[in-house]
Amino acid sequence: MDPSQNAALGSGGNGMLPTSADTAGVTAGDDPKQNLNQVINSTQKTLGLLHQLYLTVSSFNVASQLPLLQRLNSLVMELDNMAKLSEKCNIQVPMEVLNLIDDGKNPDEFTRDVINNCIAKNQVTKGKADACKSLRKTLLEELEQTFPDEVASYRDIRAISAAIL
Repeated sequence: MDPSQNAALGSGGNGMLPTSADTAGVTAGDDPKQNLNQVINSTQKTLGLLHQLYLTVSSFNVASQLPLLQRLNSLVMELDNMAKLSEKCNIQVPMEVLNLIDDGKNPDEFTRDVINNCIAKNQVTKGKADACKSLRKTLLEELEQTFPDEVASYRDIRAISAAIL
């Protein structure tokens, strides 16, 4: 079949005209959460269709050829719908997660490791901030003993600038 015939038969490219039920899931909404929910629903529908297809194939006989073809067409249309819906979703999955899944490991391990690394870095940063505060306090105490007038003037200036902000 040449491309002009494909265009005449519908955008699915599977020789069937799209129905309103097939295109109902594709909306012009830009809500990311709604788009993600539509992709999730489409994925669940695809899994259901794959299960039905498995049952049909496992008990295949000549009489079940038409239902098999219908289920295959439904699967192709749902996969096409899922591809259209997924174009609206901007989900980025780190390669480490995909590698963990390929290795048969739980992707939650990646999340746990990232969170633990963030906690460790946060503790280091908090320690540095606390050290800077302690240094500032010590310096002000030492300066106040040596230059009490200048430190009083400095504190007045800081109080005025804090009141303005």
